[in-house]
Amino acid sequence: MPATTPAADTVDPRAATPVAAASVSKPEDPETTDEHPIYDGKTMSQIVIFLIGTVTVFVVLWQAQGFFAPVLSAFVLGIVLSPLSRFWHRLRLRPSLAALATLVIVLLALVCIVFIAEPYVSQAVNRAPIIWAEFRDAIEGIRNMLQGLDELTKDVAASVDPETGKEAAKEGGVAVPSATDALFYAPQVLGQVMIFSGALYFFLLSKFEIYGWIGKSLRNVEQSDFEFAERRVADYFLTITTINACFGLLVAGVMHLLGMPAAGFWGLAAFLLNYILYLGPIFLAAALLVTGLVVFDGPISVAPALIYMTMNAMEGQFITPAFVGQQMRINPLLVFLSLVFWLWLWGPIGGIIAIPLMIWTIGMAEAVMGQPIATGLPARRIRELEKKGA
Repeated sequence: MPATTPAADTVDPRAATPVAAASVSKPEDPETTDEHPIYDGKTMSQIVIFLIGTVTVFVVLWQAQGFFAPVLSAFVLGIVLSPLSRFWHRLRLRPSLAALATLVIVLLALVCIVFIAEPYVSQAVNRAPIIWAEFRDAIEGIRNMLQGLDELTKDVAASVDPETGKEAAKEGGVAVPSATDALFYAPQVLGQVMIFSGALYFFLLSKFEIYGWIGKSLRNVEQSDFEFAERRVADYFLTITTINACFGLLVAGVMHLLGMPAAGFWGLAAFLLNYILYLGPIFLAAALLVTGLVVFDGPISVAPALIYMTMNAMEGQFITPAFVGQQMRINPLLVFLSLVFWLWLWGPIGGIIAIPLMIWTIGMAEAVMGQPIATGLPARRIRELEKKGA
């Protein structure tokens, strides 16, 4: 029986399967395959509205600094003092008495700092003309050493003239604030102190009620999120305060050994200015440099500033990271930009509240997202997990 051959138009189904499978294209899911999703008009509108709202908020904060600066400072300090509030709560102290006790402790601490620093500040103000004249003489000596550099000599001569220095010393040099100036600024300072005290007291009194109300009003925020961010700020500042206190005592001891006048004041300044990262130590180093040029002669005049900067660098690079831990580390660029922005907006007060406010904001964002910000935004993380699962 002759063998039958398959018809020319007959196709083997096993050979057709790959071709058919290849010819049928599977629709792509833009959520899982698009690395860079295209934002629609609605999303862009939301971004523009958010930017406009942010700019408006900061303009209002700048224009109404006299009101918002003490209020926001009280809010930040109330968050920093949350361990003390929890301590009063464990003692079953009434909320009104607990808030009052915390406010009294804060005001007493501020008064103690003022009384400790007042003699040194008064002495520096009274000696300002002499210090200024000696500083100009020191600059004049440096200028005489650089006579061979014509351009530099002209610049220094234009800014530091010996005759002008003598006249400034005779006239008093630096204008000392008068009693009239103090009386002019007293009502403003007193008003801001009253706003700060009232805002701090009532925030401490009703803090948990505010957290609970916001948690019930907003869908994605709970009361525990505020408590989480509050603990982040409190833990950070408790650790930083301990480090700064030890650092201030060490600076005071070193300045005393070097023979610097008012060694205790330099220790207190190192303790307080170390809260303002980067800019605070730079300011104190400049003050130590000026004082060293006035007090000492020769190369030792720069020793206080150099030793302080070395100590500060060791503290910032080794001691603080060891005690604070990796989980509390923040991008240095973000810290610097936050400090510069708040210093520009509100001056010294902005520099003080910049870091705790940033830590609180990051803590709230991490609590709401349920993950550290360093791991990425949730939407991006979801796409990565879907790709791995596929």
